[in-house]
Amino acid sequence: MGQRMMAQTSAATGGANPVPAWLRPASYWVPAHIVDSAWLTHGSFAAWLIDVLRPSDVIELGTHNGFSCFAFAEAAKRLGHAITINALDSWEGDDQAGFYGDSVYRSVLSIAEDDYAESVVLHRGYFSQTRPAFVAASADLLHIDGRHGYEDAREDYEQWRDTVRDGGVILFHDIAERREGFGVWRLWEELAEPGRSFAFEHGHGLGVLAVGDIVYEPLRALFHADAATTERIRADFEHLGEVIAQLARMPHLVAEVDSLHEVVGVLQAERRRLGEEITVRDAAIESLKASSSWRATAPLRAVGRLLRGHR
Repeated sequence: MGQRMMAQTSAATGGANPVPAWLRPASYWVPAHIVDSAWLTHGSFAAWLIDVLRPSDVIELGTHNGFSCFAFAEAAKRLGHAITINALDSWEGDDQAGFYGDSVYRSVLSIAEDDYAESVVLHRGYFSQTRPAFVAASADLLHIDGRHGYEDAREDYEQWRDTVRDGGVILFHDIAERREGFGVWRLWEELAEPGRSFAFEHGHGLGVLAVGDIVYEPLRALFHADAATTERIRADFEHLGEVIAQLARMPHLVAEVDSLHEVVGVLQAERRRLGEEITVRDAAIESLKASSSWRATAPLRAVGRLLRGHR
């Protein structure tokens, strides 16, 4: 982080080490809402992309807990940039991500209404049912993150690609996931073109695809990065994303610590109970030894010990 700050200072003063195009101030922002998501480590790139692309309309196919949606919305909010994010999901789950109850939708709706009422619009239903509500060339950014089978991802792309205006971007999540049932990687290999696409390999993979002319210079630099620069970009965004992932783990760590404290408390209570039982037992033994019956039976105990010694 110190080296990056030095690079920023050098660039500001006309030094020899200008700030790379992908390390804008927005790249270091942390989303306000960090919820469970496979998208966590792409939060920094989301802020960078909103800063560079400045989209007025976003369509997201697959919102689930809302992390990517809120990352886009928070970046636009901090930039003072007017945006409309259309978040589409059935909010019932599927056989890949698992099925879940209505509480997930209610949670996303609550955050959207409380913090992003002017920018986030939720569309509950299946993508194909909602498609007629959007005309061609109506969005600057399309994020495809629905079902992850090859046929499903291709259907989403073919049905929705014409909603993106010239100069826009399409994002594909899970392009690096090759487990059984996942086929976005196949679609990405078919669509990716040198000079018009960029692939992140961390966080299950995120593909960035240009639509039409590449209008913004930072995006052009991203798409035209050579092999060495590509690795630097990937490494930097993976590092920045891991910071967000670590913050997401904090509540779980706190819960684990609290749980351990409870276990320690139980063990300490058990130790006190055993100590009290030992104290009572020792007192009873001392009381017995001090009794007249104990003294009267002393010869019998001595004979018993003698007999045991001769066995």
